[in-house]
Amino acid sequence: MSAALAAEFVLLAALWGASFLFMLLGAAEFGPWATAGLRVAVASAVLLPVLVMAGHWPTLRRHARAILLIGLVNSAIPFALYAYALLSISTGVSAILNATTPLFGALVAWLWLNDSPGRSRALGLAIGFAGVVLLSWPKADFSTGGTGWAVLACLGATLSYGVAASCTKRYLTGVHPLATATGSQIGATLGLAVPTIWFWPSQNPGAMAWGSIVAVGVLCTAVAYILYFRLIEKAGPSKTLTVTFLIPVFAIGYGALLLGEAITGPMVVGGAVILTGVALATGWVRWPLRGNDAQSRP
Repeated sequence: MSAALAAEFVLLAALWGASFLFMLLGAAEFGPWATAGLRVAVASAVLLPVLVMAGHWPTLRRHARAILLIGLVNSAIPFALYAYALLSISTGVSAILNATTPLFGALVAWLWLNDSPGRSRALGLAIGFAGVVLLSWPKADFSTGGTGWAVLACLGATLSYGVAASCTKRYLTGVHPLATATGSQIGATLGLAVPTIWFWPSQNPGAMAWGSIVAVGVLCTAVAYILYFRLIEKAGPSKTLTVTFLIPVFAIGYGALLLGEAITGPMVVGGAVILTGVALATGWVRWPLRGNDAQSRP
């Protein structure tokens, strides 16, 4: 990877890591529904002109039904769930749980698309989910004011991402990614329109909340999508996928520096176990195999 692509890679991780900070600041005054709805609306407004100028509007129209529906699963549902979760748990914990997305993606692909993982990837799934239990168990308090529901919301969001990935692979293979990105944000905007209006805050949010919404919509969604698909085109999907490993680093750093969030031992240990599992489950690293297993490795 060239120095220029490496810089874009780090920038993408920094932007997606910042999304947890901006969602927290927005949700504190807008609430989770309006935060998610405004985020995708802003992203749609930025991406749509780019799509039209690039000449991919006909592609979006041809595949509109599938793309709009995937927008609900890939953006509307997870964005709302994260905005809800961040009202109870730290940005760092949310970002670490977000790193389980490739685990759920591999699991859904295995169960739905019969994309059976090898032994190394299956071991990665087991290790990754063990890390989730390690990180989540101390927070599994479902009493009033507890954080158990917030943790489940994060895991629900990553499961939604995993389902969306398999849906995209099955129904939108070959469709230009800019059409998918833009259409999915439009679909999410339509899906969240009613909840956004219904749960609109009674008092007008302040400048920081509005600024956070604009930042998460423009920078962490629209610009990040453009960077993401540029990296897929230039560096390939497997290398681009490893951005997952850097996102929690930035999110934890932002939370500690700007919000005074504590970096605890369970966060570090649980995060390390999860990322180890993700590295194995995505095939980025492989467990040493012997004998017939080594010969059958792709």
